[in-house]
Amino acid sequence: MTFEPSRVPATAADTAPANTDPMPADTAPRRIVVVNGGTSVPSSSRRLADRIAQKTLDRLAARDIKATVAIIDLGPLAGEIASAIVTGHPQGDLLTAIQTLAAADGVVVTTPVYKAGMSGLLKSFVDVLDNDLLIATPIALGATAGTSRHALVIDDQLRPLFAFMRALPVPTSVFAAPEDWGDASLGSRIDRTAAELAALVASSVRSAITDQSWDSYQHTWGGNARPGSSPLEIDFNTDLMRLATGGSSRAGREIGTA
Repeated sequence: MTFEPSRVPATAADTAPANTDPMPADTAPRRIVVVNGGTSVPSSSRRLADRIAQKTLDRLAARDIKATVAIIDLGPLAGEIASAIVTGHPQGDLLTAIQTLAAADGVVVTTPVYKAGMSGLLKSFVDVLDNDLLIATPIALGATAGTSRHALVIDDQLRPLFAFMRALPVPTSVFAAPEDWGDASLGSRIDRTAAELAALVASSVRSAITDQSWDSYQHTWGGNARPGSSPLEIDFNTDLMRLATGGSSRAGREIGTA
């Protein structure tokens, strides 16, 4: 299968459905989204992400499952990410990127290592996401650095971050130092990671989990990130909401009139 990633943001024409009738879930193409925290050109993090995404497509094709790939390069979105952190309101290309991520069946996240940690740009991007956005979403994690001494950044920082987001990181992660690019073992780790991601994507695990238990999650205030869902309806007639909006509770009125 040819790897032809689409770049975010996409135009309305790119994202408009050709047919208004939804495809059956078992035949609809799976959507893989790459989030690249690298900013250099060329980017080793993007290179690693592309290889994982390509192998994932190959694994899905072997199962006769069609798939598409969208690329979210965070570098061009840096200004909008900073603005969203301050205002709390993602807009423009950043909002398009978030909507693309919300619709993903599987995600590949890669980051360069700076000062012994993940990219601050990647962390800031995750900070502006709704906490419900990635529930039960399979994610492959990767990182690149100038030395192998940073190999534990994925397990030390990325896994806890996406565990908090209630995503499903695959068992195998991929770290690449400069000496790894010419080593055949890197290709083996990429293939193993892609196999794990493809298996979870093929199983439609995200919808299988959220369709059964979405209402049982503790959602963030106003969270409406579930693909295809409408914003949460809030009952303003409860005691808590009346108190929060400056009114009195039924219990308070009953005590006052007793």
